[in-house]
Amino acid sequence: MFLENNILKLRAPEPEDLENLYLWENLTEYWVSCNTRQPYSRYALKKYISNIPTEVYSSGQLRLMIEDKDSGNTVGTVDLFDFDPHHSRIALGLFVAPDCQGRGIAGSTLTLVEKYVFEFLKVNQLYCEIAIDNPASLQIFRKAGYQENILKSWIMAPGGFQDIVLFQMLRDDYLAANQAI
Repeated sequence: MFLENNILKLRAPEPEDLENLYLWENLTEYWVSCNTRQPYSRYALKKYISNIPTEVYSSGQLRLMIEDKDSGNTVGTVDLFDFDPHHSRIALGLFVAPDCQGRGIAGSTLTLVEKYVFEFLKVNQLYCEIAIDNPASLQIFRKAGYQENILKSWIMAPGGFQDIVLFQMLRDDYLAANQAI
């Protein structure tokens, strides 16, 4: 299966996810890294959930909820966005709820996303931009074997412009690494 393992399941958002999304989208400490500029209302998120595009090829994006299979709790989100079918690449945003961090959820989710993107969608490149001051996220992508490049003064942060690390995984590199397993 592409979207689940023995620990997690990635699934489409449901109306029951409204309160989690409302809480998570309004955590101001994450706004810089996810390009959010203002709070989201429950009404806006409710409309979003009911109108979420379901076809990544036509909308260029896909949001998935990360569900802990043991508890049934939703513990985070995955955003696949800026899908460019011509150049065969897609961007990744990954969020794990603060009270669930440090349990390996992000790394396990990344493995599921890679399998889905490279083996099912057959996309050539998955990439992610991470602020230089986010060591936990940097470690996850480094451990997973992503190529990295520094983009200087890429985002405006409260203290001024900040560098980000652009992480890239190519399909051929993913397939080569996973054939050895």
